[in-house]
Amino acid sequence: MTDATTTKTLMAQRFRGYLPVVIDVETAGFNAKTDALLEIAAVTLRLDDAGRLHSHDTHAYHVQPFPGAILNPEALAFNGIDPYHPFRLAQTEPNALGLVFQAIRHAVKEQGCTRAILVGHNPTFDLNFVNAAAERCGIKRNPFHPFSSFDTATLGALAYGQTVLARAVQAAGLDWDSAQAHSARYDAERTAALFCTIFNSWQDLQPAAFAPYAAAEQVSS
Repeated sequence: MTDATTTKTLMAQRFRGYLPVVIDVETAGFNAKTDALLEIAAVTLRLDDAGRLHSHDTHAYHVQPFPGAILNPEALAFNGIDPYHPFRLAQTEPNALGLVFQAIRHAVKEQGCTRAILVGHNPTFDLNFVNAAAERCGIKRNPFHPFSSFDTATLGALAYGQTVLARAVQAAGLDWDSAQAHSARYDAERTAALFCTIFNSWQDLQPAAFAPYAAAEQVSS
């Protein structure tokens, strides 16, 4: 009789059934309940046959401010977003969140995981905005764990002694373009690259930590 754990995918075993999904949001302030969500980007991840983590797909949308949302001028000056610019081609909040969640649910199912877990740079901020938007939109099936997350600021401090995203990315030997920063798509993709680099470096340093998952994958294939 085959142990049930041997039928799980490598990804499902490595993160205890969770699929890491990198999220970045751009907003019109710091209050997730009252301030507008203006951009959201999600990067799904995959493990290859060698057990190395890579970015897979990016799903990014400009978002229309929800009715009654507060638009903080200082926040807009910082991220350079004009919420009502005609070329933004922004989605309503329910549409944008629905499209992102649909893609994440598909990835969770495809990878044999039970739920997504948010990866972000200081991810409490992003998770609070995602959860608040899901509540506003009446979305019952939020794919993310409601409060757990993986933090690249912490991992960057551990691996490189850097907590600022730009500095951690550069310390990891990755490219950083300041002109593209504070775009949800760019920041999410750079955060994903940082997370994958740290993960893969750890696997290189501690191959024994990965061995049980690799062995189980070989048995199931």
